[in-house]
Amino acid sequence: MQFRPLSLAIALALTPVAHADNLSAVFREAQAYDAQYAAARAAYQAGREKAVQGRAGLLPNVNLGGNVRYNDLTSSLPGGDSQYTSNGYSLTAAQPLFRKQNWVQYAQSKEQVRIAGMQLKLAEQDLILRVAQAYFDVLQSQDTIAFINAQKSAITEQLAAAKRNFEVGTATITDTHEAQARYDLAVAQEIAEQNSLAIRLRALEKLIGKPPGALDMFVEPAQLKVESESIDTWAARAMQGNLQAEIQRIAKTIADQEVERNRAGHYPTLDAVAGYTVNNNQSFGNMQIDSRVASVGVELNLPIYQGGLTSSRVREAVANQEKARQDLEAATRDASLQARQAWLNVSSGVARVHALEQALVSTQAQLDSTKLGLEVGVRTSLDVLNAEQQVFSARRDLAGARYAYLLSGLSLKAAVGELSPADLAEIDRYLKPAAK
Repeated sequence: MQFRPLSLAIALALTPVAHADNLSAVFREAQAYDAQYAAARAAYQAGREKAVQGRAGLLPNVNLGGNVRYNDLTSSLPGGDSQYTSNGYSLTAAQPLFRKQNWVQYAQSKEQVRIAGMQLKLAEQDLILRVAQAYFDVLQSQDTIAFINAQKSAITEQLAAAKRNFEVGTATITDTHEAQARYDLAVAQEIAEQNSLAIRLRALEKLIGKPPGALDMFVEPAQLKVESESIDTWAARAMQGNLQAEIQRIAKTIADQEVERNRAGHYPTLDAVAGYTVNNNQSFGNMQIDSRVASVGVELNLPIYQGGLTSSRVREAVANQEKARQDLEAATRDASLQARQAWLNVSSGVARVHALEQALVSTQAQLDSTKLGLEVGVRTSLDVLNAEQQVFSARRDLAGARYAYLLSGLSLKAAVGELSPADLAEIDRYLKPAAK
């Protein structure tokens, strides 16, 4: 079962590029140009640095310092007054041996990197849906204009026939006026749809950074896919795989770790330390000497009281932990709802396409019968115009239903976190260059 490719006359007039683009090609161009996706890539690069920052708390800290000072010394000792310049430098190193907070912070940093990766993937899914929506919007406007042009041609023929019949006295002026009104209405609809197409082309241009070429057109697949898995199965998959829910799940883990990190503020810390200090021209009475000091050891610090700061931070972290838990619950429920809505749209979309295919067959049969009735004198030109209008409306609605079905399928994949560019390549199998 196949249907004919649709006219692209208006699109070719508005787009200067001669080659045809399929959905995957447009998506690749959008990946390279779209500012929203570029921002997500930059955010991912920034997010990857969290792991480096977290690991730094486990590694040694080495510092080099130096000083030069002018000194004016007044002393009660005889001859003790002096003015001199001193200088010195120091090299210190500290290696954390036990810092619970730093270990927890490192674990948090790895989870933050995971969130950055999930957010980039989520941005990719969003870009896929935006590109597909913009692409099919353009195709739908092109289809509508093609239908209007076909309708205008049919009305023109009926208008000419009505005028001839009126001149020979076999029809009234009413048929002529009716055909003229239909033609004028079709012209008005064409103007409106051309404006809509121009806007939709600009929306697609915003995504890819240039006027789109002639887009490949949709041809009917042998059979639209009907989802074999139940709506509850898809909802369960969404609760586990939805990217937004997964981000909130990781955020909940980080919130749990934050409670542990703040509680570690009550724990002691232990560091291995080493240093080397040089001081030149130090004054001792009327003597000036140089000194060299090397040291190595461990430092223990036991927090006893910080004005209630640590306990307050723990309470704050516990409250944020509950917030993260509720955010995760909300995201999981939203994912389930999105999957159910998309599944219903896919299922009803298949049924709607099949119904409109049958409606097109029926309206075409009605048109053929009406034309035959006109020839034998039992139907009027107005009847033929009405029948043709139904055929054109059925074709327009069928094309729109097919686009809606494909978009619903992509939305269903996105709801369970499985949408990828490969899904656009699958749709490309139903696209082919427009006939020239």
